[in-house]
Amino acid sequence: MEALLSLDFTARDLIARLSSVDPDTPVRLAINPFFPVEHTIADVLATPDAFGRAVLYVVESAEQLGPVPPAVTVAAGWHEPTEVPRRCRGAVAAR
Repeated sequence: MEALLSLDFTARDLIARLSSVDPDTPVRLAINPFFPVEHTIADVLATPDAFGRAVLYVVESAEQLGPVPPAVTVAAGWHEPTEVPRRCRGAVAAR
């Protein structure tokens, strides 16, 4: 998965990305790189911005599903890959 950092990501770009997946695949929003949370989508709306240019808005449904999976945050470039720390369940290390 490639990070989408450009403000010029267009409807054409979105259609191209979506054309390669099963149309019945659920779509989620990954919000906030510092506390990544997964949200459901209510709608996609086209409306003019403050300058009269057409803009496509992906509208959140206000339902949070929980943390974004680590693989998504890494692929988006939000976090570095990490591993869960190992736990020592044996004897306490000698001092």
